[in-house]
Amino acid sequence: MRIFSHTCSNTEIVCALGCARMLVGVDADSDHPPELVAGLPKTGRDLDLDVDAVLRLEPDLVLTSLTVPGHERVVAALQAAGLQTLVCDPQSLDDVYGDIRRIAETLGVPAQGDALVARMEAAMPHVEPQGPRPAVLVEWWPKPVIAPAQRSWVNDLIVRAGGRNPWGEVDARSVPLTHDAAAAAMPDIVAMSWCGVKVENYRADVVRRREGWKHVPAVVAGRIHAISEAFLGRPGPRLVQGYRQLRAAIAAAE
Repeated sequence: MRIFSHTCSNTEIVCALGCARMLVGVDADSDHPPELVAGLPKTGRDLDLDVDAVLRLEPDLVLTSLTVPGHERVVAALQAAGLQTLVCDPQSLDDVYGDIRRIAETLGVPAQGDALVARMEAAMPHVEPQGPRPAVLVEWWPKPVIAPAQRSWVNDLIVRAGGRNPWGEVDARSVPLTHDAAAAAMPDIVAMSWCGVKVENYRADVVRRREGWKHVPAVVAGRIHAISEAFLGRPGPRLVQGYRQLRAAIAAAE
């Protein structure tokens, strides 16, 4: 089967299933695993995909998603071009597992899908802290602050890792917050996971310098952590690394 993968998470799932040989191309944002994707044709960034270039690769199937605002336009263009698509739109961690199994089934490797899910599940145990759960603010963006809400796999990861998401009861994927509203939640931990920014460019001083934040517990205790968006924002196998970094930050705050 000839597969074109649109979105990093789908690319990483295909490779983790041992099916990288099926890939005939990927979007330009798919950068992992580098040894498997570096030589593949790339047809534009995920929101600016060259659909004609995808057509020229003659894929049997395009793996795509609706996880980023604007993806729906790209998915519509792929389908209008007559390309067969499998569309992922996960919200919870269970949804991520479901997509892995669905992709594995489609690629003819259902056992590998079950095995990958089992490995991820075993690597991300539910932690029940002895004391109160630390409040964890994961920031998708710093200004305005955008935090994951109830319908996010990151909310599930925070809870599994022994933390509490102050916006975990909000019925949304994410919530934009003023700096005052974010500070009012008194987060014990801030995890910078800024979308589209390289982790080496995350700057804790951006958080510390916010007006009215000098009494926020995370700032007082210096618990401002950089966790790559690749580990929290991509609904695929590397969520395990995001979980581990969240767990380490939460353990240090307990």
